[in-house]
Amino acid sequence: MKSIYLDHSATTPLHTDVLEAMMPYLTNQFGNGSSIHSYGREARNAIDTAREQVADLIGAKSPSEVVFTSGGTESDNHAVKGLAELQRDRNGNNHIITSSIEHHAVLHTCQHLEKHGFEVTYLPVNRYGRIRLDDLREAIRDTTVLISIMHANNETGTIEPIEAICEIAQAHRIPVHTDAVQSVGKLPLDVQKLGVNLLSLSGHKIYGPKGIGALYIRRGTRLENLIQGGSHERNRRAGTENVAGIVGLGMAAALAKKNRDAYVEHLNRLTGKLRDGLCEKLDHIYENGDPVHCLPGILNISFEFVEGESLILRLDMEGICVSTGSACTSGSMEPSHVLAALGLPPRLAQGTARFSLGKDTTEAEIDEVLEKIPKIVEQMRGLSSAYKKMMKREM
Repeated sequence: MKSIYLDHSATTPLHTDVLEAMMPYLTNQFGNGSSIHSYGREARNAIDTAREQVADLIGAKSPSEVVFTSGGTESDNHAVKGLAELQRDRNGNNHIITSSIEHHAVLHTCQHLEKHGFEVTYLPVNRYGRIRLDDLREAIRDTTVLISIMHANNETGTIEPIEAICEIAQAHRIPVHTDAVQSVGKLPLDVQKLGVNLLSLSGHKIYGPKGIGALYIRRGTRLENLIQGGSHERNRRAGTENVAGIVGLGMAAALAKKNRDAYVEHLNRLTGKLRDGLCEKLDHIYENGDPVHCLPGILNISFEFVEGESLILRLDMEGICVSTGSACTSGSMEPSHVLAALGLPPRLAQGTARFSLGKDTTEAEIDEVLEKIPKIVEQMRGLSSAYKKMMKREM
């Protein structure tokens, strides 16, 4: 049975062109980019080319503003910890503003900093998952050292008003970090237009390899180093460079920029088909996220009277790979922190599935999904006492 993969927000398959670009650096071109002989120079040139490709994708003024990391999580940690700790050491200020729907790479980092003397404001969101700018204005203090708001949410696809956030922050001379892991390759990113000081991205979300990412650091933005031990990455990230991974990220960035318009059109068309089909075939389903300010390719649906984890497992048995908006924690079902922040009641949050489409998703696959999901959902609802009671009331 051929699988239908609709979990591209979790990870994407490696693009064949990316693999081809990486192979020499996994085999005979194995030099260390810090070595001064020909092998090292060859590796250094490849790293420099990749840095230019990533800078070009995000509109950085200079490739030197791009620092390679092990992925989005490290980039988020470096941005938040590095800036916050430096500012506290310089002037004693210790207040951070973030949102309640951030990726755990930011949330857990902020919680860690709270244990070490920082104060954090977690902004609420509206029912669509967007922060309110008035809440941001009210949260700013004289001691605020950083605002970290994600560009687009990984569960719902909701896009945050980063440009407006940066305008407010600039008026108070507060630097802004944004986690753009999900939006890179889907939105026309330009860090100059956005106004951010720091931006995180990851290779495996744009058909590049896992274990590689980048942090954009606007020229003049100072950070404490997250990793000590060497002068790599212009003294900003110690450790021998992952040359093959960096080359792969560079190629993935170049392809993302080249193919973005066609990619977005493809995602929008098939996501619309999936949304319309589900709404036509099933009652008691609800879309989560902003209907206007939303990434292409992500559809977050709550199926009432259905348990989300069971739905994902049933779909997997049918060869359909999606993810759920719920997480299993310590053996008990806990609603997603994102859906809880939207005000979604647990009965809906725990019946949620996220469909995230990719470049190789086909119309035939969407047709098959639309054929199988309604049958599975109706079967599962037939076992629900709440659903049976509701049906009796409606008879």
